[in-house]
Amino acid sequence: MFREMRRKNQQLSEEDTAAILREGSSGVLSVLGDDGYPYGVPLSYLYEEGRLYFHCAVSGHKLDALRREAKASFCVIAQDEIVPKKYTTEYRSAIAFGRVRELEGEEKREALDRLMVKYYPEEAPDHRQEEIERSWERLCLLEMEVEHLTGKARTVR
Repeated sequence: MFREMRRKNQQLSEEDTAAILREGSSGVLSVLGDDGYPYGVPLSYLYEEGRLYFHCAVSGHKLDALRREAKASFCVIAQDEIVPKKYTTEYRSAIAFGRVRELEGEEKREALDRLMVKYYPEEAPDHRQEEIERSWERLCLLEMEVEHLTGKARTVR
């Protein structure tokens, strides 16, 4: 179903690829947008145990697209350094493929709390819960179950 990487010598291990997702702060979610055009949107996220979590508003282009087609990909670039003298780039990146669903109730609350901890670990738990309550009705939490994950790197020597 998913293609094999053409340049296998640049393929990262599953562990290194997962580390890129765990350590990154943003990536691009790509969906099938309006009129069949691809739509890529940068997002902050959380990666845990084979799942990606994203927050967004309760309406918009991204949600409309995902409600029509749940399949999506998410790309994180961990390194992107141009090496002018070699006419190339050193890079490390990961791409996850999967299906996205909207979380509700306690699942939404727990995932949102974990997402908040990633970006503001010093915040007191009671303050996080206050913020969740304040924004609950206007916030959507999405979960992508990763079906396929690839990582690629190039180092110039």
